[in-house]
Amino acid sequence: MKGYEGLGFRVKGDGLRYKCTIRTDTNWDGIGYTLSFDTKAGEWHDVQLPFQQFIPLFRAKTVKDGSQLDPSTVTSIQLMLSKFENDGKLNPSFKTGPFQLPVAKIWGYPKEPQAPRFVLVSSAGVTRPNRPGIDLSQEPPAVRMNDELGGILTFKLKGEDVVRKSRVPFAVVRPCALTEEPAGAELVISQGDDIKGKVSRQDIAELCVELLSRPEALDKTFEVKSTVPFSQPFEVNPQTPPEHRDWQALLKTAHLKENVTGKSV
Repeated sequence: MKGYEGLGFRVKGDGLRYKCTIRTDTNWDGIGYTLSFDTKAGEWHDVQLPFQQFIPLFRAKTVKDGSQLDPSTVTSIQLMLSKFENDGKLNPSFKTGPFQLPVAKIWGYPKEPQAPRFVLVSSAGVTRPNRPGIDLSQEPPAVRMNDELGGILTFKLKGEDVVRKSRVPFAVVRPCALTEEPAGAELVISQGDDIKGKVSRQDIAELCVELLSRPEALDKTFEVKSTVPFSQPFEVNPQTPPEHRDWQALLKTAHLKENVTGKSV
């Protein structure tokens, strides 16, 4: 879990205090790193446990000269209800009898700032089928024929929603119509799912790689097209190839915002 600041849990609490123990080797009786957390009775809620707050323990006793937890060496994670805290202290909320701690999700939350770790290539137009007030006659074929094509854009939008809710640091790229033209045309980046046009597959491939190191794109959804009209082919003269694109400048001038998707409902 190198590069992450801590562990997150989505739990339904019962009002008790639990322990999270992380082990960094496979020894059954070795040092474990432990941090306690309280839960809210009857509520689903998120718990975040910073790695730097975990305490090295051996048989529930603090290892005085123990090293700090190294997230890159995590081998196992354990959740436990115990009568005891560390070094013989009592768990203040412990009680005998039945208990339960349903866990819906476990994840690592990253340090900030962070770049996307997952880039999804979707499509411009995914929010336009059945959008109120839209003139389908002015839309690309995929939007006009979404139902006839088995709801292809509808399912792409559902895929986007899964990624946006996943807690994985992401970027969703929505290219307009993809072409086999060479890279290098001037590009436009927009949000709100309103633009139409075309863009080179090569440009999109280069953009996807670049996004993995661009904090400006973290948790953003946006559309991309070139400024070249559909009716005009884009060609590159091998003797005067386009200059290397400054992706950072392009992304910064786009002023991308989170939670802008173009969805009307």
